[in-house]
Amino acid sequence: MTLDLLITGARVRTFDPAQPWAEAIGVTGDRIAYVGSAAEAPAARRRIEADGRLVTPGVIDSHNHLLLGFDEDAVSLEGAHTLDEVRRRIAAFAAARPELPWICAENAVYAVVENRRPNAHDLAGLDPQGRPIFVTTYDQHSVWLDRRALEVLGVADGGEIAWGRAERDADGEATGWVTDFYTSAMTVAGLAALQRDIPMYSPERRYRKLQSSMRMATALGITTVVEPQVPLAELPLFERALAEGVLSSRVIAALFHPVGADGGFRRTLSDTIANAAENADASGLLRLGPVKLYSDDVIEPHTALMLDDYANRPGRRGRPSYAGNGGRELVDVVTELDRLGLQTHTHATGDGGIRLALDAIEHAQRVNGTVDRRHGVVHVECLHPDDLPRFAGLGATAAMQPRHCSPDLVAGTWMENVGEERWDRAWRFRSLLDSGATVAFSSDWQVGEMDPLVGVFSAATRAALDGGDAWTAGERVGFDRSLEAYTVHGARAWHLEGSRGRLAVGMDADLVVWSGDLYTHEHEPSGLLGEHAEVTMVGGRVVHSRGAVADVVGAAAAADPAAGREVFDAHAHEHGH
Repeated sequence: MTLDLLITGARVRTFDPAQPWAEAIGVTGDRIAYVGSAAEAPAARRRIEADGRLVTPGVIDSHNHLLLGFDEDAVSLEGAHTLDEVRRRIAAFAAARPELPWICAENAVYAVVENRRPNAHDLAGLDPQGRPIFVTTYDQHSVWLDRRALEVLGVADGGEIAWGRAERDADGEATGWVTDFYTSAMTVAGLAALQRDIPMYSPERRYRKLQSSMRMATALGITTVVEPQVPLAELPLFERALAEGVLSSRVIAALFHPVGADGGFRRTLSDTIANAAENADASGLLRLGPVKLYSDDVIEPHTALMLDDYANRPGRRGRPSYAGNGGRELVDVVTELDRLGLQTHTHATGDGGIRLALDAIEHAQRVNGTVDRRHGVVHVECLHPDDLPRFAGLGATAAMQPRHCSPDLVAGTWMENVGEERWDRAWRFRSLLDSGATVAFSSDWQVGEMDPLVGVFSAATRAALDGGDAWTAGERVGFDRSLEAYTVHGARAWHLEGSRGRLAVGMDADLVVWSGDLYTHEHEPSGLLGEHAEVTMVGGRVVHSRGAVADVVGAAAAADPAAGREVFDAHAHEHGH
């Protein structure tokens, strides 16, 4: 046997119980053909000398919003923690871009104004042209508008908007704050109105974000990306990306199920997923499913569903996203989707929202008699102790983001809203893994950094990226278990354990050669932040190489401003969903 490619001189972490470690790995076609010692390796047409670098299965990012990448025609508010800084950046951008019809900004933090919501007045006087201003929060769940935007959208005159819930003061005046944005914006009516009203959401600009995010994912060693919220109307963006060769890593697109959708819509989802499976591309780069749902909203604006009152809002517990059937409508929807043979991927952050999502999964399995559907619960930020063992018991996946637990991101709003007596429920990675649950790690890009090494560092330290004091340190997860959550558990979450997540003969040749032996940083995880993916391989093809051990492949860092900002420079972003 002659291999197409042999990677040798490596430390190969296979995650194959029969052979956990090796020093060489060979590829023929799109599959792994050899795993073992360098001395016994077959001949190969091409060799990569890894020089002691770590080789692992490709990273599976189980929740990554490819369509939310940075927009070059919007101002980033990353790291802007004061109103003065927000105003300075928006004013400078407005002055530099006089041709834009709207001034759009991204990634605002909720606490930019202390002790209250930001409002339209806070954005006054920033643009001499008087153009409307539209700002999204870092988690995409809220929008901040100035007075001109409220007028243009008709909100100032008492009108409603299809892509969110405009807050009003006691006199009925619109404040400039809009909640329930992302869930409303992804409905058929909401997306149509958003694309009509806000230039940042035009199909062409969304496609540019998809392109940039995909380049970034591949450069970071991510070989499978789960895009967790694709409206049917935006599915053509991914089909275009496949046709134009943009999908350098594999994509699993979760189709969005809006609140209020009926049985006919669910059958449309089922038919769309079935048709895609029947006509799948031979390379396996694009797959549809599961179905994205919401159990609740988010903790920061007090809209996630809690079992008890918010610590700083007596009498308020948030609300379920599905209000019908006494708040149990989600149970009915999940049960019907399960009966149609569909896997679900349900956002749930509050302990009440998580319990509701688990109740829905349990009811669906009992009523339908289904087994091994592997429904997912996303984020799992505040988990009641009684619900922790239910994940393993139900075979449900916890799709979680390690970076979200960093104290520099959750100190203040999140911690204060939940209250110290419930902090021990926060992001329980270790407890869930110890219980036998599938815990699929992910980034939630661009809500959090896409770099999986940031996620591994955060899981290992529960600390800020500067190495500051850890928070809830009892839930730390070591490097090897974190890497397993990004590979083995990621594959299991999507029924892919037979082809991905491990390095063994016959598996897909999806792998990463890292810049060094990452295991040398087990005791000092901060060193992980200085490492990177040196080579990324998908289906036996080198889709990214930085040039140290193989010819350069893929765009250079400087050619992709978003990738340069995220992959090769600072790791600084905000927590969200």
